[in-house]
Amino acid sequence: QKFRRRVQESTQVLRELEISLRTNHIGWVREFLNEENKGLDVLVEYLSFAQYAVTFDFESLENSVESSMDKSKPWSRSIEDLHRGSNLPSPVGNSISRSSRHSTLRYNTLPSRRTLKNSRLVSKKDDVHVCIMCLRAIMNYQYGFNMVMSHPHAVNEIALSLNNKNPRTKALVLELLAAVCLVRGGHEIILSAFDNFKEVCGEKQRFEKLMEHFRNEDNNIDFMVACMQFINIVVHSVEDMNFRVHLQYEFTKLGLDEYLDKLKHTESDKLQVQIQAYLDNVFDVGALLEDAETKNAALERVEELEENLSHLSEKLQDTENEAMAKIVELEKQLMQRNKELDVIREIYKDANTQVHTLRKMVKEKEEAIQRQSTLEKKIHELEKQGTIKIQKKGDGDISILPVALGSGMVPAGAEAVPGTCATPGAVPSVPLPPPPPPLPVLPGSPEAGEQGGRSRLWGHLDGHSKPPWALPRPEHPFHGEIPAAAHPEPSLAQPGAVPSAPVPVPGSRARPPRIFRVPCAAVKIKKPIKTKFRMPVFNWVALKPNQINGTVFNEIDDERILEDLNVDEFEEIFKTKAQGPAMDLTSSKQKIPQKGSNKVTLLDANRAKNLAITLRKAGKTADEICKAIHVFDLKTLPVDFVECLMRFLPTENEVKVLRLYERERKPLENLSDEDRFMMQFSKIERLMQKMTIMAFIGNFAESIQMLTPQLHAIIAASVSIKSSQKLKKILEIILALGNYMNSSKRGAVYGFKLQSLDLLLETKSTDRKQTLLHYISNVVKEKYQHVALFYNELHYVEKAAAVSLENVLLDVKELQRGLELTKREYTMHDHNTMLKDFIQSNEGKLKKLQDDAKIAQDAFDDAVKYFGENPKTTPPSVFFPVFVRFVKAYKQAEEENELRKKQEQALMEKLMEQEALMEQQDQKSPSHKSKRQQQELIAELRRRQVKDNRHVYEGKDGAIEDIITALKKNNITKFPNVHSRVRISSSTAVVEDSQS
Repeated sequence: QKFRRRVQESTQVLRELEISLRTNHIGWVREFLNEENKGLDVLVEYLSFAQYAVTFDFESLENSVESSMDKSKPWSRSIEDLHRGSNLPSPVGNSISRSSRHSTLRYNTLPSRRTLKNSRLVSKKDDVHVCIMCLRAIMNYQYGFNMVMSHPHAVNEIALSLNNKNPRTKALVLELLAAVCLVRGGHEIILSAFDNFKEVCGEKQRFEKLMEHFRNEDNNIDFMVACMQFINIVVHSVEDMNFRVHLQYEFTKLGLDEYLDKLKHTESDKLQVQIQAYLDNVFDVGALLEDAETKNAALERVEELEENLSHLSEKLQDTENEAMAKIVELEKQLMQRNKELDVIREIYKDANTQVHTLRKMVKEKEEAIQRQSTLEKKIHELEKQGTIKIQKKGDGDISILPVALGSGMVPAGAEAVPGTCATPGAVPSVPLPPPPPPLPVLPGSPEAGEQGGRSRLWGHLDGHSKPPWALPRPEHPFHGEIPAAAHPEPSLAQPGAVPSAPVPVPGSRARPPRIFRVPCAAVKIKKPIKTKFRMPVFNWVALKPNQINGTVFNEIDDERILEDLNVDEFEEIFKTKAQGPAMDLTSSKQKIPQKGSNKVTLLDANRAKNLAITLRKAGKTADEICKAIHVFDLKTLPVDFVECLMRFLPTENEVKVLRLYERERKPLENLSDEDRFMMQFSKIERLMQKMTIMAFIGNFAESIQMLTPQLHAIIAASVSIKSSQKLKKILEIILALGNYMNSSKRGAVYGFKLQSLDLLLETKSTDRKQTLLHYISNVVKEKYQHVALFYNELHYVEKAAAVSLENVLLDVKELQRGLELTKREYTMHDHNTMLKDFIQSNEGKLKKLQDDAKIAQDAFDDAVKYFGENPKTTPPSVFFPVFVRFVKAYKQAEEENELRKKQEQALMEKLMEQEALMEQQDQKSPSHKSKRQQQELIAELRRRQVKDNRHVYEGKDGAIEDIITALKKNNITKFPNVHSRVRISSSTAVVEDSQS
């Protein structure tokens, strides 16, 4: 009875202790756990005492207490030992390895009958449950958690509390152990505690008792949920995939898979969530192996397809180049026909003007003839009436004599006045109306030089020849000559009258050619750098001097960088091994002549050394090299060697030194091989010009092959962009929408710069879900379907965007200068068949390239101007990329619109399907409501899954409570992802029911 009262008192003390540990300040907790009070040791020992009977009863089974004690390992001390204090080592600052935990047994002495009896009495109370609550409160502080984790028996005793008969206590223990698993390093401690559990309880396999409780407690859902949650976390919170499979197989051997198969139709939503979470994360090793084999086969197939794709890409490239060349040829023909059409239109316009003028002249002539005919009739009438008399003179002129009334004689003193007549009677003579204006005189007509209109008129009247206006009309306005009066404008100058532009003399410009690489001109020759130590070789792929034009390397100065760097430190870090101390450059220079042979060296030492290396690569003698240069023999000297040799063209100073040595009649045998070569090399006539021509000839084919596709790309892209009606419609739509958005604030505009196309992606809708370009894409698809594929009309735009037209045109000009230089050399030595063959076979190619360059420039300028840009400030590298970016963004907007539409459609179909299914199942099954809630719960939990990182909690105050709360709220749901054959969601989740 006395002990029963003490047990009741101890239960109350433990409850009050749990409240104090949970609510008091951390200072009070630290005082409870310090060396003087040793509160943790007392709690752990009391917990172990309370579990003596439970553990013993589980172990004894049908055997007696004595035989069970003989077969099992030593048990605990008696209850009196609790009053003597604890002999356990202090847990503060100590840590236990996995091996020591695994081998740790609970006690060192056998339990007495009295101890077992008292323990059974204690175990019937809530002392074990309250002890676990106290330990949980202690572990909620970082200080207390570290002490519990480092205590030799604390976690083991918590795990052994699973033997308690109270399901609520076992659920509490599993929640606490699951929380410890999620703390960094806690998983190993929990597994060690279950290793100890196996040894103490005599399990054949780890987790055997846990699975036994899980099967037997099928009437307590809360415990089953806690148990399933613990299994889920223990197995699937491990990052090591192999270890994860091992833990999974442990539970498989214990029959977990079969039992879960039985529970899959459970009506508990809480348990169903945990079971489904476990199944979602199960590893199927066989399926993974099959997937790996499939992956290897797929990789081999991918490699094969990539190889085929590479070949097809090459064929496609060749086909594109051929098609582009054909397109350019057709475009050139079209442009030529358009020019001819323009000329014909001009001629037609001029002809119409001439015809109009001639018709006007003919009309005037007809009017003059009519007037003249009227006058003639009047004169004949007057002559018949006897009023006048027409008389011819000897010079062919005519005179009109008036006749007196009644006598018909001319009065005395009256002279015949040409072109006048006298009125009857005394009326003085009245002049006749003036004759019509003279007709235009045809060039070369006999009347062109005559004076006076009267004689001409009467001469025609008297004779029988036809007048000039009676000549037949020309059949075509272009045939015959136009009278001079019909052409008041000055005549056009003859084609030969226009002086042609002066042709620059090759070599007159300071800028040297770039294609045929003149040394020391386009590129500054860099001086070699002398280092103190031998440095390793950096095996980069160097660009040729002519290749850096227009690149970033043409804009940088690496020599200036070296001035800013600590090169001594650089040499010390990267020097090659097995070297002595740094050599003194000045002393080494002084020792060079002493170490060399008796040969005389006239060239710079480094220059001579590099020349020797170059000559060794050629493998030719000096005579062979000089002879090949003289006859331009590129078969003997490859173009690469010629380019290298151009770096060693003798300077003016070197030529002076060599000539001085020769004039002094010193023996040439004393010179080094490099000096003798330079002596012979410098004697070649026009050496610079010949070397330049050789480099030009050697690189001509490569230059043509490189420049032609670039020009073709510019032509094809420019013409296709300018002629695309669908693109024009797209721009029209953009202009309309832009004016609609801006006109109220900025007013309407009539056009926009092409760079505005990039801003379509920056203008977003109110909900920020789509841009103006997405909207335009939708509008085009719905309203203007015929222009949706406008980008198919834009040919070779991407290739044209990579072309520097300015550099290409300069290269073409340099090719022309190189050919002129070659022709000039050939005129001096017309016996050289090599130059003759080159000029004959390549002059036409260069002419065609020049025509292409002119067409490319014109086509590009027209296209740029067509879109309102300035060709001088908008090169192809700026103009074409605008369309490339726009087309790319437009295609992406189309895809995103289509994807959004499919998602909305799928969501709508899913909702309709769910509604229909719910209606059917509501009619058939009354329990459907609970299952529907279960599905909604699982879906909600999956939506909350974190995508990438599993939760690993660091030790801090409140960590345990945070973890347990998160488990109950299902916030800890993501663990390392696995590619399992059997899974529902794509992410790995370990979850706890949200209502627990």
